[in-house]
Amino acid sequence: MRSTRATSAVERLKERSGNDAYAMVRTADESFYLVDNSGEGAPVVLCERLQLDEFVTFVKAYGPQKPRRQTKSDIAFEKQLVKKS
Repeated sequence: MRSTRATSAVERLKERSGNDAYAMVRTADESFYLVDNSGEGAPVVLCERLQLDEFVTFVKAYGPQKPRRQTKSDIAFEKQLVKKS
């Protein structure tokens, strides 16, 4: 099923944001859009219809992002990259 990547992206968004009301809608022409069902009444459409790759990119960028994990080695390396004045 082609929508597995899109479904996984929406599940990761739900984990990052803590909002389980996000949902993916797949149309007959194989395009996708994201909706938020948290309010009463009709769901709020968060993006226009997108093809699979554009939809996954949109969902990855939407909402809060996880901070990048850094090791002590990464921090030391970044300090070495800074030009000394």
